[in-house]
Amino acid sequence: MNTAGIVVGSFNARVGLPAAIAILRAGGSALDAAVAAVREVEDDLSDRGVGTGGLPNILGQVELDASLMDGQTLASGAVGALKGYPHPIDVARKVMELTPHVMLVGDGADLFARLHGFEPAPLLTSDVEEYWRQTITASRVEDMTLYDRRGERYAGVVRDWTTLLHQEIFGTTNVIARDGQGNIACAVSTSGWGFKWPGRLGDSPIIGAGNYADNRYGAAACTGRGELAIRVALAYNVVRSLREGRPLDHALRAGLGEVNALPDNLEKRAGSMNIVAMGRDGQVAAASNVPDSHYVYQTTDMDTLEVRPRLYVPDAL
Repeated sequence: MNTAGIVVGSFNARVGLPAAIAILRAGGSALDAAVAAVREVEDDLSDRGVGTGGLPNILGQVELDASLMDGQTLASGAVGALKGYPHPIDVARKVMELTPHVMLVGDGADLFARLHGFEPAPLLTSDVEEYWRQTITASRVEDMTLYDRRGERYAGVVRDWTTLLHQEIFGTTNVIARDGQGNIACAVSTSGWGFKWPGRLGDSPIIGAGNYADNRYGAAACTGRGELAIRVALAYNVVRSLREGRPLDHALRAGLGEVNALPDNLEKRAGSMNIVAMGRDGQVAAASNVPDSHYVYQTTDMDTLEVRPRLYVPDAL
C-alpha cells in the first residue's frame, strides 16, 4: 500500500479528519494535516478530554498537554500543564520550530504561549465546572482545598477515580498522517486524567511514550492511562518493533502485551490503553486492551471516513 494521503486516529479524531484530508488533497504536509485535525478536536466543546471544555484537575483548573513529531526529521515539540490557551498543539509546534527544546511545562509553557502571541481564553466551561463541583463537593473553584482537616479529601477522590465512567477519566485525541511525499507525522492533545493532581503529566506530551513517528519505520500514538504507556515507552515500543521488521499487528500486540503485564495498584479497568499505528508505506492498524474499541481512517481517495474496530488484546503475551 502506498496511498498518496492517509489519516488515522482515535475515535474522537473523526471531528478533525475532514480538515486533515483537505490539506492532504491540496498537497499539504503530513505535519500540517495532523495538527489541523487535532486542533479541530481541541475546539469541540462536546469532548471533555481535549482542549476547551476538558475535565479539570482536582483544583478545577484545566491543564492541557500536547505533542507532535515530524517523521521526516524526528523534530518534536510538546507542552504540558498549559493553562489558559485553548490550542496546545499549536503551542507545541512553536516549541518545536522556535526553540532548542522539545518540551515546556507549567508556568514556562504559559509564558512561552503569551510571548509568542497566542490568545488566552477560558478553558473551564460552565457545564464542566458544575460537573467538577458536584464531583468534588466544593461550591466554587476557589473553595477547593486539596485536603480537609483530616487530610482525606484528595485521597477520597483518588479512591473514587475508578468508579467514574471510563470516558470521564481519560480523554485524548491523536492523529497520524502521511502525505503524498511519503512523510509521516503524528499529533496528540489532551486535558489529561479528570481530577488529576495539579501538574500531572501523562504520556501525551512525552515523545516515545504517547507519540512517535519515523518515516523509515512508521508511527504510533496512544490514548488511555498515560502512566502505563510511560512505563513501557509504548509509542516507541511499537515503532521499534516495526524497525525490527515485525508486522503491524504483531507490533501492536507486543506493545499492549507489555502494558497488560505491568503490576498496577489500580483495578484492571483503570489500566485501559489504546494505540493507533501506521507503517512506513501507509498501512494502518489499531489495538486496545478494552473490548469494542474503535478508530477512524480515511485516505484522500475516500469520500468519507471509516470507523474500524481495534484489535483486542486482553491478556499479556
